[in-house]
Amino acid sequence: MPTDLREALQAASRELSSVSDTARLDAEVLLAHVIGKNRAYLRAWPERLLQADEERRFLASIAARARGVPVAYLTGVREFWSRSFKVCPDVLIPRPETELLVELAVEAACRRNRPRILDLGTGSGVIAVTLALECPDAEVWAVDVSESALAVARHNAAALGAKTVRFLRGDWFAPLPADIRFDLIVSNPPYVSPSDPHLLRGDLRYEPRQALVSVKDGLHDIALIADNAGPRLLPDGGLMIEHGFDQADAVARILGKAGYRDVRHHRDLQGHERVTSALRAPES
Repeated sequence: MPTDLREALQAASRELSSVSDTARLDAEVLLAHVIGKNRAYLRAWPERLLQADEERRFLASIAARARGVPVAYLTGVREFWSRSFKVCPDVLIPRPETELLVELAVEAACRRNRPRILDLGTGSGVIAVTLALECPDAEVWAVDVSESALAVARHNAAALGAKTVRFLRGDWFAPLPADIRFDLIVSNPPYVSPSDPHLLRGDLRYEPRQALVSVKDGLHDIALIADNAGPRLLPDGGLMIEHGFDQADAVARILGKAGYRDVRHHRDLQGHERVTSALRAPES
C-alpha cells in the first residue's frame, strides 16, 4: 500500500532518532530532496502519496543517514550565505562558522579599490565564490591541492555566476606567479589535531581527512600560511584565518612570531573566537 508523506516522515524520524539530534529535520530535508520539493510542501500536502521509486530512494537515503552519512552528501547540496553550493565527499561540508570569515573579508574588501583576494584551500569554493559575488570589483584567486575539490569549486563558480574566479591547483602558495601580491589572504585550513576524538564522530567521519587534519595539535598548516603569507601581501595587506574554537591564543602567538601587527580575534555566533585577523608586518 502506498505511503503518504506524513507516514514516511514519522517512520523516518523514529528510525533516525537514536543516531541524530535533528532526526525530524534530517528526514524532512531528505524527503523534500527525493520528491523535488521544498520542506513547506511536506507540511502543505502531507497526504500526498509517494511513488514507488520515490519511496525506494527515500528509504535508501534514510538508511545511509542512519549509518552516519551526512545529509549534505546525500542531497549533494549545502546552503551557504543564502546560496546553494554543490558538495560531495571530496570537499568539506560548509559550516555556519565560516560565514564569519566571509563577513569579515567582505568588510575588509569593501574598504579597498578593486582588491585582489586569495583564498587558500578553497575546497568547494564557498569562500572564493561568495567573495567574488559580494565584491564584484574584486579579483579573486583560489588555490587547492585537490583536483577533485577544484572541480567542485569550478562547478559552483559557474553555476552561481562567479565565472572570473581564478582557480589554481597546488600546495598553498606554490602555484601562484612569483610576482603576484594580494590585498587580502583568507583561509579555512586544516586545523584539527590528529588525536581529536571528534574525528571518530558525526559528519567528520565522512569528510576528507586532508582538509580537516593538521599535525602539531592542528597548527602546522596555519603556521605555514602565516610564515609564507607576508611576502605575498601588499603594504597594509590583511590575513584572515579560521581556526578551532580553542586555538585563538596559539594562532595569535604564531602571527606575532611571524611579525604581523594588529592581531585581532573575532567571535562567532556561539561566542567562540573562531577567526583571527592580522596585518602584514611593517617594512624593515
